Amino acid sequence: MPKILAFAGSLREGSLNKKVLAVAVEGAKATGGVITVVDLRDYPMPLYNADEHERNGFDANALEFQELLCEHQGLLIASPEYNGSIPGGMKNVIDWTSRKSERYERCEPFRGKHAAMITASPGSFGGIRCLSHLRGVLSIIGVTVLPSEIAVTFASQKFDADGRMKDEATRALLEALGASLVDTLRRMHGEAPFVSDTQS
Repeated sequence: MPKILAFAGSLREGSLNKKVLAVAVEGAKATGGVITVVDLRDYPMPLYNADEHERNGFDANALEFQELLCEHQGLLIASPEYNGSIPGGMKNVIDWTSRKSERYERCEPFRGKHAAMITASPGSFGGIRCLSHLRGVLSIIGVTVLPSEIAVTFASQKFDADGRMKDEATRALLEALGASLVDTLRRMHGEAPFVSDTQS
């Protein structure tokens, strides 16, 4: 079954992007995907500095995240918009994990993967400006990004007091995006168990 790594670019506990990601994850699961949801706060990494990398070696959390990437075929990412672009914390994770480590070549954990992108904000733009930046970053490290993307506008109004999505049209769109990623991976890889070619 298709295996997908899902995460939000926000580090906030009550992040709107974590909430919309959860809805898309349900759509992916319903279509037969095996989803691993991670919180970037569980993988703290220092700001990438090539001098520090050379001096101190590859960061242990970055290596663990590389291993996670290599265990999955697809990525489901929800990113907030920070000043018209993607959050620095998420970009730092990508910068680290795209670097050569003692186990993986440069960009190896990303190459050949497919990704679906979401953004959400309390405003009328929905964070849409960050997605072109994220698409560019992912594409240059070897990830194929699905053409469809979702920007959830006025997102704070679309959840009830318990954090459940109450806007059914938005729910349907998010679930369909998750399902579309699973379907894409199934067409690319079939139903055979996925084994990374980076693992012996």
